[in-house]
Order: sequence, then C-alpha cells, then structure tokens
Amino acid sequence: MKANIKKIGVFTSGGDAPGMNAAIRAVVRSGIFYDLSVVGIYEGYEGMIEGGEKFVELGPRDVSGIINKGGTFLRSARSKAFMTEEGRTKAYENLKARGIEGLVVIGGNGSFTGAHIFGEEYGIPIVGIPATIDNDLNGSDYTLGYDTATNTAVRAIDSIRDTASSHNRLFFIEVMGRDKGFIALRSAIATGAETIIVPEREITIDKLSRILEYGNQNRKTSSIVIVAEGGGSAIKIAEELNEKVPDLYDTKVTILGHTQRGGSPTCFDRILASRLGVLAVEGLRQGERDAMVGLINRKARFTPFITAINGEREIDEELLRVDNILNI
Repeated sequence: MKANIKKIGVFTSGGDAPGMNAAIRAVVRSGIFYDLSVVGIYEGYEGMIEGGEKFVELGPRDVSGIINKGGTFLRSARSKAFMTEEGRTKAYENLKARGIEGLVVIGGNGSFTGAHIFGEEYGIPIVGIPATIDNDLNGSDYTLGYDTATNTAVRAIDSIRDTASSHNRLFFIEVMGRDKGFIALRSAIATGAETIIVPEREITIDKLSRILEYGNQNRKTSSIVIVAEGGGSAIKIAEELNEKVPDLYDTKVTILGHTQRGGSPTCFDRILASRLGVLAVEGLRQGERDAMVGLINRKARFTPFITAINGEREIDEELLRVDNILNI
C-alpha cells in the first residue's frame, strides 16, 4: 500500500563506513525527485533527541561533492539517552514538531535495533540501509563499506609483503572483524597470505606452526598470517608462536585498525550506496517499514530489522576451501 509521506528524515548511526555519504546523497536526491522534503539529522539518535539545529533541510546542492568522501558529513554518535523511554519520547516529539513522517537510517546492528524499538513504540515508518565494514547483517550480500575496507586491507598487506620478503620475516596482520572473518578471508585470498585466523575457524598454535614450518621447508622466504580481531589478539598469537618455534622467522605484528574505516569509497560501494538510497526512499513511499533494504543476488529485498539483526550470516565455506588449497 502506497504511503502518503511528504517529509522524511535521514541520519547515520553507529560506526562510520565508506559509502555513507553516497547513501545520504542518494536519499536526498531521490526524495526530491519524488517531491518529498528531506531533513538531515546530525549526530544520529543523539541529534534526534537534541533537535533544533541538528535538523537541517537538505537540497540537491547540499549533497554535491560528497559521493567520493569517506565517513559521514551528518556525523554519527552513540546515544545512551535513546536507550531510555524518555529519550525516545523526546526524539519522537522533535520529529513530529518538524513534520517528519518517515526515516531512513544508515547503520548496522545497533542502529537497526534502536530503529525497530522506536518504530514499534511510535508507529513511524523506518527503512534501514546496511552500512558496516563487517558485512555481518542478514538480508544483503554486501553492506556499505565492506568492499572499501577489504581493498584498504589488501593495499596495506601488499605493502607489508614487500618488506616481509626483503627480510625473511613473518608478519601477523590484524584486520577488523569482531564477530566475523569476512574481511580477513577475502583479503587473505587476494594477497596470497599463508593462512588466516578467524572467529569461525579455530586454529591451534600447533597447527599454525606446522603450516608455517611446511612453507619454510618449501623455500618460502616470508609468510603472512591474517588475523580477524575476533579470532584473537595478533600480538598474543605471535608471542605464543615464538615461544613454540623461536628460530623459525623474525616475527612482526601490524594492526591495521581504523585505517579500514576511512578513505574514499570504491566504485562498488558508491554504486551500492546509490542504489540502496533510491530503494530506501521508494520503499517508504510504497509502505515499507521496520525493514532493511539490501541486495541478494543483485535483486532488491526488504528484510525485517529483527531478521537482519538476529539472522546468522555464515562465512563462505567455498572461499575457505579455496584459501586452504592455495596457501601451500
């Protein structure tokens, strides 16, 4: 059923991800295309509660020149106040005062959890755009920022490989991935890393040492191990390995950290953000609510927030098999 919505709000929430600006741009311009007023809400749920100058009406020129920028010009913030009934009531009152009838939230798990509760309490239609470098939301093959973060990791690992080869070194490189090893797995295959350590696949120090010793016996002059942060501390793993086989390699550790969150989004993320932004606005107009828009097999899908948040996103077993074959 088509919804009679005239004004919508758009905001970003949670951790930033490359492609958020491109998504904001798409929401603003597609909203105006469909004769809607679009209000940008600065600093996420916190700004929604504060109101006032945090609410800014946006036109097509206000979002010019941002499609190539990382981060989010609307800024993002964690909001403890929004976790309270009092905070959510204040947020709703501010939305109502500005005549905002629907919302587009760009974020991840925590952002969608808040949106689900808020929408149920006050009946406001909300559609989410998945933006997290971890790629861990159920309901979309890819989330905004994942491709950029992976490519950022690949460039860094390639550079480290150069110095590792020059000095017969073993590098443990820690990438982001608190609960899932998606970045670790794809970057490992793309850079020819010797093995990976991810939350989904346990590896003992004994097994790790056997893998590296095998490579050493087969005249490998350097080795790289990619560690997802949820798979364990790269520093601790390196220390444990050195205790077991102290003379195998000169061992170094690099933690890529928040470099993976920043930077100009890739072509893939810009196009994904643009498409999802348009679909989010169209979804609100068509009566979608309490749902995340995503692409599955390149087709648009609306997934209930609860399913997107709680659905278990599994690592690609086929890619794990490929990695195992190629790292001899």
